[in-house]
Amino acid sequence: MHKQVVIVGGGAAGFFAALNLADGIPGTEILILEKSNKLLSKVKVSGGGRCNVTHACFEQKELSKYYPRGEKELLGPFHRFYTSDTIGWFADRDIELKVEEDGRMFPSTDSSQTIIDCFLNEAENRGISIWKQAEVKSVRRTDRFEISLADGKVISSDYLIIAAGGHPKKKAYEWIEKLGHQIKDPIPSLFTFNLPKHPSNELMGLSQQANIKILGTNEEAYGPLLFTHWGMSGPAVLKLSARAADYLHSKNYKFKFEVEWLPNAGDFINEQRKHAANKQVNLLKPEEFSKRFWAYLLDRAGIAEKLNWADLNKQQLMKLEEVLEKDLYHAEGKTTFKEEFVTCGGVDLKGIDMKTMESKKVKGLYFAGEVINVDGLTGGFNFQAAWTTGFIAASAINQSLEPRI
Repeated sequence: MHKQVVIVGGGAAGFFAALNLADGIPGTEILILEKSNKLLSKVKVSGGGRCNVTHACFEQKELSKYYPRGEKELLGPFHRFYTSDTIGWFADRDIELKVEEDGRMFPSTDSSQTIIDCFLNEAENRGISIWKQAEVKSVRRTDRFEISLADGKVISSDYLIIAAGGHPKKKAYEWIEKLGHQIKDPIPSLFTFNLPKHPSNELMGLSQQANIKILGTNEEAYGPLLFTHWGMSGPAVLKLSARAADYLHSKNYKFKFEVEWLPNAGDFINEQRKHAANKQVNLLKPEEFSKRFWAYLLDRAGIAEKLNWADLNKQQLMKLEEVLEKDLYHAEGKTTFKEEFVTCGGVDLKGIDMKTMESKKVKGLYFAGEVINVDGLTGGFNFQAAWTTGFIAASAINQSLEPRI
């Protein structure tokens, strides 16, 4: 079977590339190969089932800073297709995106099914072929690509886009390497910090603004921290896990980190000692803390709740200030998000022309999405990279196809 363009991967980047290809030269034969029996699985679960489509960052240089891997390389592509283009693309298909307070953007329906239905309907209307449970075993390049599948089928194509996602166990990397590309071993990028049997587990469900710093590095992040029954999660932790992914992997995810719950805690303590010396410490707390959280911190500092501020000795005051400003934790492992799993690593960017997403090693071979060594922080950035790279690959192929018409 011969197709003009074959796309490996039925996820966000693969579908976006296919649909933008179909917007180009009429009649282009496009085939999407998906290894599993599920299409757009990450789109479905993203944002708790709402699909965090992109982030409301409208300055390309600023947007690129949200990518621990790929910051410099994505700057040029973002000048071709970025946030406003994404919003426009979906608006052209009658899908409105809304902005939440933290900048994340979702479909106004608050349902990922809106995005999935859009992609599937567009693909059907454009005559894009989709094969599920179609695992690629090998690819050979002669005058065209010869793609061998696990079930014995062989497909030939003029162009090949690899949008196979990223995962440490991806077999796709084996045949990509054979095409001449270097692979940086994929490792987890977004994950929570595990604190087994820690007293903080009792705060499950509580969220608190904090600044977190990983000891032994310069990496820190500020934002909401969410307590879970196994440790700590939330935007601040996920940002930090992405920025320090390589370091934490090297430590086998056993590391120390400090949490600053209250900046300038000494000022708060001195204020209570001065104006509320005869009041119980548990009754006077920073206004941004809940009673439950304040009780947890007092326990961390070894201070009985019914003591008055005037009763605290120097050691207790120093310990309380330390807990508020430099609360020390020892992480023992990580937890990733199964279908939302995000990795850093993948195809080395040095082998890719980022202006077109074409391989520098093999003519007609293109890449899109997480299969390359690009990853963003949580908040819609990984999807934006998928839309951008998928669009650019499709545009480059459409331009190559033009002289044939």
